[in-house]
Amino acid sequence: MTVKPEWLRVKAPQWERVGNVKEILRELALNTVCEEASCPNIGECFNAGTATFLIMGPACTRACPYCDIDFEKKPKALDPTEPTRLASAVNRMKLNHVVITSVNRDDLPDGGASQFVRCIEQIRQVSPHTTIEVLIPDLCGNWEALEIILQAQPEVLNHNTETIPRLYRRVRPQGDYKRTLELLVRARQIAPWVYTKSGIMVGLGETDAEIRACMQDLRAVDCDILTIGQYLQPTSKHLQVNNFIHPDLFAAWQAFGEELGFLQVVSSPLTRSSYHAEQVRELMQQYPRNRS
Repeated sequence: MTVKPEWLRVKAPQWERVGNVKEILRELALNTVCEEASCPNIGECFNAGTATFLIMGPACTRACPYCDIDFEKKPKALDPTEPTRLASAVNRMKLNHVVITSVNRDDLPDGGASQFVRCIEQIRQVSPHTTIEVLIPDLCGNWEALEIILQAQPEVLNHNTETIPRLYRRVRPQGDYKRTLELLVRARQIAPWVYTKSGIMVGLGETDAEIRACMQDLRAVDCDILTIGQYLQPTSKHLQVNNFIHPDLFAAWQAFGEELGFLQVVSSPLTRSSYHAEQVRELMQQYPRNRS
């Protein structure tokens, strides 16, 4: 594996705080994408008492070659107690903002939309002031399932683009670039008040022009929030890093995104789709939207 440059070195976490969060997660038998996807920010986020919860997993029905989530195990039946346990964790961790994501569950008729809804409803009951962000899969283009999720009124609907069109077949073979854009279009149509969000990972061989074109595509579908981060190879079995992007180029992309009209652009080597996601609460105060 390629040696990481200086700017990708992560400070050692304060394991006492990390341990407290892990204890809650283990006690409630919950999965986090922080752990399952080997996120480099796990120490910082766990130290801050935050986590991105991974529901309906940990086994995934897709085998994206960049992702460290397990796809070899057979997905289990949905656990009816998961929403309650998740809500309990949100309450115990005193989260102001929570991110709920999931593995792909292409084996389910609604792609798991109903489980997202149950989680949202349970959190609303125990922690009504917590804002909720859902980071959802493409649901195989099941737009009725998308509407089911949006009817539960999460504040943020996140769906990652992941990469540029030219690399989709190699990086996201079971995904579709146009379907990703259509999901964001339909989310805006179904729930105009929702803050839509997407993320791109770089370092897989894209050009600067291709990244900028992807950013333009996302603004063309009225995406509000964009995250851009460096791809890091989880293991030797995953896609190799083509190149490490210098922080100056991330800064240039952030400036370009702001010129395009994104409400928020988070762009840095260690940025991930849920990194500092709680900052959306400030965005909501600055650009309020009324639910209809």
